[in-house]
Amino acid sequence: MQEAMEIKIHELNTEEFIKVKSEEISKLVGQGLAINALSGGVDSSAVTMLGHRALGARLKTYFIDNGIMRKDEPQQIASIFRSLGVNVEIVDAKDKFFNALKGITDPEEKREAITQTFYKDVFAKLVRESKAKYLLQGTILTDIDETVAGIKRQHNVFEQLGIDPQEAFGYKIIEPLVQLRKDGVRKLAEASGLPASIFNRMPFPGPALAARIIGEVTPEKVEIVRSATAILEEELKGSGAFQYLAILHNDRVTGMRNGKRDFGMQIEIRSWDSVDARKAMPTHISFDKLSLLSNRMVTEVAGVVSVTYNITSKPPSTMEAI
Repeated sequence: MQEAMEIKIHELNTEEFIKVKSEEISKLVGQGLAINALSGGVDSSAVTMLGHRALGARLKTYFIDNGIMRKDEPQQIASIFRSLGVNVEIVDAKDKFFNALKGITDPEEKREAITQTFYKDVFAKLVRESKAKYLLQGTILTDIDETVAGIKRQHNVFEQLGIDPQEAFGYKIIEPLVQLRKDGVRKLAEASGLPASIFNRMPFPGPALAARIIGEVTPEKVEIVRSATAILEEELKGSGAFQYLAILHNDRVTGMRNGKRDFGMQIEIRSWDSVDARKAMPTHISFDKLSLLSNRMVTEVAGVVSVTYNITSKPPSTMEAI
């Protein structure tokens, strides 16, 4: 499956794609078991539905609660999929991820720590316990392109870098979406019967909120970003932007509260207009809306004294900070 050519959205016959990929998954897994990690993003959601169609109860679906997700995300996503007949087990792995991230500030080292914890620790244990031999995951073509080009190491890309998952982690990885980009995956997700809240969902990085913290990732910093993200998503919902996010900077900045100097935190807002995430332009947000966002964040998010808006296109910027 990984050697196949790109299928552009105008070429994508979703009914045929679902049929072919379901048969491929079923043939590869045989009478055995496969497992997959559901994050609620459109890629992982689409691949979960493919696996469910192909394998039924022989697909074990887990939501890994790594402590770096958005507010109430594990429970909300699990509830949606259970209503579609997909059994989802939530795995509490918060301590494992925070311990792995302790003291790390380099962006690539953080991504690698999350990758190793996810695949070698948390999922390796689930593989042993379930006796599954395959991991089904939603790697898409843009993930591979950016990783191979050296733009950004995506956490879910291995074989294209010469890494054998069987040797490294003890299981094989099936990637049925590698011919598609984000627009094609959305079309597929809709055809799979997923609700608009999923197939129109904003992209969300594999490293989750850790990709939005510059410097060391701690539970306290995650809570700041989580709160800022909730405000941003509430205020920009319906804006039509491809993606919007809040980033916590590392250095404290000078502010004022109650007539006294306050060395607080700085939040950077990013909002993007894009089709497939390869190129993007900052969203034109009114000054009134930006002022509202700023006022809410410095008032409602503990410790924040400064809010900025990024106006650099991709490239040279990237959508996420890390």
